[in-house]
Amino acid sequence: MSRRLVLSATERGGLLALPDTQDDLIRHYTFNESDWALIRQRRGDANRLGFAVQLCLLRYPGYALAANATVAESVIHWIAGQIKTDPGAWRKYGERDETRREHFQELRGYLGVSAFGLSDFRFLVKTLADLAMQTDKGVVLAAHALEALRQRKVILPTLTVIERACAEAITRANRSIYRALAQPLTALHRQRLDDLLKIKPDSNTTWLVWLRQSPLKPNSRYMLEHIERLKTFQAIALPDGIGRHIHQNRLLKIAREGGQMTPQDLGKFESERRYATLVAVTLESTATIIDEIIDLHDRILLKLFSAAKHKHQHQFQQQGKAINDKVRLFSKIGHALLDAKHSDSDPYAAIESVISWDDFQQSIIEADQLAKPAAFDHLHLIAEQFSTLRRYTPDFLDVLTLRAAPAAQNLLDAIKVIRTMNGAGNRKVPTDAPTAFIKPRWKSLVHTDQGLDRRFYEICALTELKNALRSGDIWVQGSRQFRDFDEYLLPSGKFQELKQAKALPVAVNPDCEQYLHDRLQLLEQQLSTANRLAVANELPDAIITDSGLKITPLEAVVPEAAQQLINQAGMLLPRIKITELLMDVDDWTGFSRYFVHLKDGEPAKDRTLLLSAILADAINLGLTKMAESCPGTTYAKLSWLQAWHIRDETYSAGLAELVNAQFNHAFAENWGDGSTSSSDGQRFRAGGKGESSGHVNPKYGSEPGRLFYTHISDQYAPYHIKVVNVGIRDSTYVLDGLLYHESDLRIEEHYTDTAGFTDHVFALMHLLGFRFAPRIRDLKDTKLYIPKSGQDYPALQSMIGGNLNIKSIQTHWDEILRLATSIKQGTVTASLMLRKLGSYPRQNGLAVALRELGRIERTLFILDWLQNVELRRRVHAGLNKGEARNALARAVFFNRLGEIRDRSFEQQRYRASGLNLVTAAIVLWNTVYLERAIEKLRELDKPVDDALLQYLSPLGWEHINLTGDYIWRQSRKIEEGQFRPLRTTEKS
Repeated sequence: MSRRLVLSATERGGLLALPDTQDDLIRHYTFNESDWALIRQRRGDANRLGFAVQLCLLRYPGYALAANATVAESVIHWIAGQIKTDPGAWRKYGERDETRREHFQELRGYLGVSAFGLSDFRFLVKTLADLAMQTDKGVVLAAHALEALRQRKVILPTLTVIERACAEAITRANRSIYRALAQPLTALHRQRLDDLLKIKPDSNTTWLVWLRQSPLKPNSRYMLEHIERLKTFQAIALPDGIGRHIHQNRLLKIAREGGQMTPQDLGKFESERRYATLVAVTLESTATIIDEIIDLHDRILLKLFSAAKHKHQHQFQQQGKAINDKVRLFSKIGHALLDAKHSDSDPYAAIESVISWDDFQQSIIEADQLAKPAAFDHLHLIAEQFSTLRRYTPDFLDVLTLRAAPAAQNLLDAIKVIRTMNGAGNRKVPTDAPTAFIKPRWKSLVHTDQGLDRRFYEICALTELKNALRSGDIWVQGSRQFRDFDEYLLPSGKFQELKQAKALPVAVNPDCEQYLHDRLQLLEQQLSTANRLAVANELPDAIITDSGLKITPLEAVVPEAAQQLINQAGMLLPRIKITELLMDVDDWTGFSRYFVHLKDGEPAKDRTLLLSAILADAINLGLTKMAESCPGTTYAKLSWLQAWHIRDETYSAGLAELVNAQFNHAFAENWGDGSTSSSDGQRFRAGGKGESSGHVNPKYGSEPGRLFYTHISDQYAPYHIKVVNVGIRDSTYVLDGLLYHESDLRIEEHYTDTAGFTDHVFALMHLLGFRFAPRIRDLKDTKLYIPKSGQDYPALQSMIGGNLNIKSIQTHWDEILRLATSIKQGTVTASLMLRKLGSYPRQNGLAVALRELGRIERTLFILDWLQNVELRRRVHAGLNKGEARNALARAVFFNRLGEIRDRSFEQQRYRASGLNLVTAAIVLWNTVYLERAIEKLRELDKPVDDALLQYLSPLGWEHINLTGDYIWRQSRKIEEGQFRPLRTTEKS
């Protein structure tokens, strides 16, 4: 039987909400001449107004006016204002039901609309079934249903009927998907899938549970174990192309459901659904394992190279004294020989005067031992680790199906040679083996007098394979992160359709010549202006000389009166436990309702249990210790709730509710209007079991860790967070937060620090409609790129880095637009594309063209930065908010010494999401009570200058108790609509 409830109470209200903004009222409720003629025929203000209201409701949203219906006053006033009628007359309308019904029947004929019937229900189900093949989100289906009925000129039925149609469509789509996944299976396929639910020999877990485990550490043992998992999935040998025509959202949803269920639950499914679920789990898990194996290989190589580099440095340090002694000895011998030459005496006697011949001969032998290869780097030590690689690389290369672009075909041929050698047990590399892929750094090690060195040849090939996989020159069949570059993008046919229809979702003129004309004209104007100001020494707080640029640093001084106001307001904030704070905020916003069950979409029945699980993530306590710290809670309950109610999309929806509440709060406008934001990375060390999954970056030393990359609005709301490896540049993830958050924020300008920008980011930010303003640390070393000779701008000469390659932009313009469109429509994430475009060694045409486009935008930004002190202040203030938010996050994430000890990347994401949600709750709670504190100060006749409110911050936590037992009850009775009492200024 179909599900009947597919919408939450909030979604029901939103779907049929009447227009509430002036623009929407104008668009939907403006009368034309025919409307006016019909309305004037009514007698009396009440009838004219009621008739007009019915007309508007039937037109949009499209339903009939029910008896005793409530219509927003803003709508009544708008309609009454148009027909010049007293809004109060609305109360008299409908005193006679017969009048309302007569008006309704007349309007039906006038608008040509019909009542909803059985044929319309069948039409809806059929229409929605196609959409349900892509998504089973009730609100999306219901919105589509309402729009379809409006276009069909059918009066909307009750939402209960709409829900029934959506539920039936979801049921039909599910059956179609199950059938499409199960029908191609043979009896052997079904048997192998059923075997996944059986207990693995010498284990107490099923094969499926074992297969879905992540590798523990980056070493050959766990690599081989993970390769064995991949081989097990590959042995199922699913039919080629199975699942290819199923929308990825639905396939992923089915796989997640299957992953959360026990073998017993899966065994109870009817056969078609069981096999379809197992197929989805197999496809999803196979892609995950392939990506994890490649990542594991990267980390093993990084570990071996780091060990070789460390050993190289250690040896050099240990031999430092011996090398110094030899240098001093040979210096003495050199001076003796020079003196002998000048005095025309015997050079051999000169040497013997310094050292005996026997000692001299021994010294040369010792010098040979101390001497390093001419390249003098650590590569020659890598061969000592070859045995570690050989333990898994034959299986690693054998289990992956690789494909290559023409630029990397020589490398793929080398991989094939190594595979052949592994299969035949040959130790010697064939003389005709491919060598074009070998970089100069490796050549002296690979090429020897005896031929190609097997160890260095293979290590070099594996290293270049790692680079080629990152750049996309080589891709892996079945992978999710390492597919063919073109597969990530919108299909060419679809892109051309959008282009011809002038419907590309980009923020620039799609005509290349016109676009370049406008941007280059602006660039030349800005260059001329900056050059003129530089010549006159009129650049504000900036000087350009022959040696470069010098900008006077900004002074971030808080006025004394503002500091006094901060102290006074902070002293009034109530003291509160973190549990009480979360309950307060949930009472205001209802964010907990978004943590719905994965299977049936129902909210969690036990709110305190849900908040306990969220808080366990946020403070880094973990479920086990939270169960011990929260009376009445058990680990089993928390674990079950986390498995079914807590995931990335529920965290995102709950966070969006909090961000929206902050965005709509009047007091938050003191800090900004929600149109600007900043982003920054915050590193947390990986310890315990999480240490094996943490990544190392030289910037942070040798300790492994993870980076939480967070976007924060100008109103202090942290609206997006992502867990990333510390080895990847921050700029890779800037666009993800701007594009993929679910809040109502409409960011126009975004700030980052130096690590947050590249030319590719500048280009894509502009193409997608964001003004990008990074704070570049070494701005004096950042070059300007110009469209013509630098002789036209002599005062800027020291900053000019070269001319723009406009031809490359023109040649690859369609590819640039296709990439931007693909990112905007969600075909591929911005971070994945930026990582591939910026990876070594790929320098394809698209990457170069996008870089040149970014150079235009970067040059325009720098020129604006030189002339605009206000821009510098905005960027500085925005980034300071992000840094202050990081301090709050560090205070909240205090358990386990702030170390991430979770092994799985999924659990680490939950840690970050929980932390972000709780910090957003603290920001909102502080905002509400800061407003009340300011009101209290005014009641006490203490002067409060509105201009100083911008200096307040909702990021304080001194009044919040983050530690102790986590008891979910209010410490005092708070009536609905009431607040906690503020502290008095006399109390601390």
